[in-house]
Formats: sequence, structure tokens, C-alpha cells
Amino acid sequence: MSNNAMFPSRILIIEDNEDNLALMRLLLERAKYEVLTAVDGLSGIDLARAERPNLILLDLAMPEVDGWEVAQVLKDDILTRDIPIIAVTAHALPKDRARALEAGCDAFIVKPFSVSKLIGEIEQLLDW
Repeated sequence: MSNNAMFPSRILIIEDNEDNLALMRLLLERAKYEVLTAVDGLSGIDLARAERPNLILLDLAMPEVDGWEVAQVLKDDILTRDIPIIAVTAHALPKDRARALEAGCDAFIVKPFSVSKLIGEIEQLLDW
């Protein structure tokens, strides 16, 4: 891994499904990332603004404020616009991917995902 062990990259996971959240958290912690979590879009936006993580993993299908809106809000905010966002979603259609990228996501991973694909996308976007 390219990041410094003394200063691990902080990744914010915004995911409303507890099982998916727990799985991603475990995978990232095993890969030596510091993990922040939010279980809905609004708290994810607040946490991103407050903590300024190095990268965000974002579920698109969430109640109230969905991931597309979260991405748009974060990319429109000067404090968070430079944080890479990876959409991690079961929405696998090309139109869903296009919509996510249009909203500001930097990458798109379909659930279920392989661990190597997830870590590979993270490392590519962090590029440390």
C-alpha cells in the first residue's frame, strides 16, 4: 500500500445497510485504513465536512437523501469538492453509472464487489 503507515488514509463510508457497512469497514481496516462511517446521507455530508476524509465510499440507494444528491452536495461545496467519491451500489445499469458520474462520483463499483477491485479503485484515486 502506498500510504504512510504513520498517517493512514481516512475513508468515510456512507451506507445505510448495516451488513454492507460492517463488511466494508472490516475490509478497509484490514487494509490499514482509518474508517469513518455514516448511516445516512445527511450525517454523511456533515461528517465529510467536519472530518475531511481522504476518500468517500458512497451507497447510492439511501432513504431521504440518496447518494446521487450527497455526491452533488459534496462536489458543490468548496470544503469537500476535492475528496474523491466512489459510488458502491447495486444499481448496475449504464444509466445509473452515468448519473453517478454526472453527480460527481469519481468511480463506480457494483455490489457485490471483489475486495481487490475495491482496494484497487481506492489506491488509484488516493494515488499516494
